[in-house]
Amino acid sequence: MQSISLEKTQDTPGIILDKEEGVFSFSGISIPENTKDFYKPIFEWIDNYIQAPNEETVVSFKMVYFNTSSTKSILDILLRFRGLIKDGKMVIVNWYFQEEDEDMYEAGVGFSKMTHIPFNYIKME
Repeated sequence: MQSISLEKTQDTPGIILDKEEGVFSFSGISIPENTKDFYKPIFEWIDNYIQAPNEETVVSFKMVYFNTSSTKSILDILLRFRGLIKDGKMVIVNWYFQEEDEDMYEAGVGFSKMTHIPFNYIKME
């Protein structure tokens, strides 16, 4: 399965999706001009991945900021990974946030509640 590696820009997050290395990460800012178009290949990759996933999937989010439309896309990503739990696979989400960024921490708590995936909350300095 071909991996995806996107460099972060001022409007889009850095994304690494690599089944072989077990790396699934999202970092930076997500305010793409067209959220649907930007995330479409990410959704397709995850949909393919869940057909033959690793036994354990650790997804890391190190987001600095995301807009409302990106919130929906992040939720859709998490819901796709949640499907693995129903199939007996292990899914762990590491949610990184700046120590002083209460909003980003609360966003992670909200995503965890909506998806019923346990999150590890990791403070960054």
